[in-house]
Amino acid sequence: MSEAFERVRGVSELPLFPLPLVLFPGVPLPLHIFEERYRRMLADVRAGNNLFGLSYFDLNTATNTRPPVNHVGCAVEVVESQLLPDGRSNILTVGLVRYRVSEYVETGEPYLIGRVEFFEDEREDEELLVMRARRVAELFTRIARAVRVLNDDRASLPDLPDAEPERLSFLVAAAMELDAEAKQSLLELRSGAERLERISNLLSQVVGNYEERARKHKLAKGNGHSSKRPNLNE
Repeated sequence: MSEAFERVRGVSELPLFPLPLVLFPGVPLPLHIFEERYRRMLADVRAGNNLFGLSYFDLNTATNTRPPVNHVGCAVEVVESQLLPDGRSNILTVGLVRYRVSEYVETGEPYLIGRVEFFEDEREDEELLVMRARRVAELFTRIARAVRVLNDDRASLPDLPDAEPERLSFLVAAAMELDAEAKQSLLELRSGAERLERISNLLSQVVGNYEERARKHKLAKGNGHSSKRPNLNE
């Protein structure tokens, strides 16, 4: 059981904040709280365990007024909070662990409260997980290197935890350019091996394009006068 899972031990009900985005465990998320009901929620959360749930919900495409029962979201912890003079707040949260909402709890509060069941990835073959994590880390690093070239950026490449497959899968999924529905599908998977395989397949589809664009960018910067193929491993 992870440290994040220990953080939610004993929690069975969670205030919910529906937003049209998907958050993964281990990923930070700054939020601006301005609606009155969520100001109330934040005050209650800060007075309690600093935990609430972020559930993907796009009101523009939804057929209901709240996320459906049995949806999967990510519990977050408020790690910083700045109260503004007019009552709004800027907060920094970080994703902890996933949950499934078994039912809504009617308490009279202006915000949603769900009865939740927390879960992590199922136990799987460690060698398979590590192998797939290394493949994902390799592909993502190649893309990051190409993006660095395209942006004329000399910043260090990201340090990817390929020895922690679940964490790696969430960090890479969060960084990828995917629509919310695709990210939600990755969030819901309980198989880390399958999540890594899906991510690997998606990265494989675009890595060549990024590297070719980076190659052309380096050539263009040299006015096309290059006697050798640019080394993207620099």
